[in-house]
Amino acid sequence: MTSGKREHWDEVYRTKSADSVSWYQPAPGPSLRALDELQLPVTASLIDVGGGASNLVDRLIERGWSDLTVLDIAAPALEVAKARLRDEAGRIAWVVADVAAWQPDRRYDVWHDRAVFHFLTEPEQRLAYRRAIETGTAPGSVLIIATFAPDGPERCSGLPVQRYDAVALATEFSSTFALQRDWREEHATPAGGRQSFQWCVFRRR
Repeated sequence: MTSGKREHWDEVYRTKSADSVSWYQPAPGPSLRALDELQLPVTASLIDVGGGASNLVDRLIERGWSDLTVLDIAAPALEVAKARLRDEAGRIAWVVADVAAWQPDRRYDVWHDRAVFHFLTEPEQRLAYRRAIETGTAPGSVLIIATFAPDGPERCSGLPVQRYDAVALATEFSSTFALQRDWREEHATPAGGRQSFQWCVFRRR
């Protein structure tokens, strides 16, 4: 299963530019605002799950963050980010992995996931994800997560997704995390479309 997913996402980044995919953001505004509200120190450790070619780490480096990890199933997506960051790329830990088949070897203060969790449509995939996040966080750690909202797309990049509202996401993580804040975002795609996202911020108990 993992190899099939990896081939799918590798092909996406081999055939499309990073700024043409539907999830592209010129600036990671919602993520940065969430981090600003949490008032976390720049020494906090953060993993961007599914970060791929996202420019979130660029902005965090500019702000002085020093302990950053980017995980993605698609190596070509990470190569795009490395090329863009040039010498700064050496300051990031890059991990090629399927998060639902990954065992973290450390704990992070912030687990950030914009648009990975909603691709986990099977219960066993979501269970594996929760196991990974429980291994990779500690009490007090923060989870910032965004999925398609109930009125968002039913598919993305040719794959089915599971849509969530704040209550449904809180239920998924209720055994370990407490919901702190939630909001909706209307994301504008590069093609001019609109996608409804549900964002949640959780704190690990």
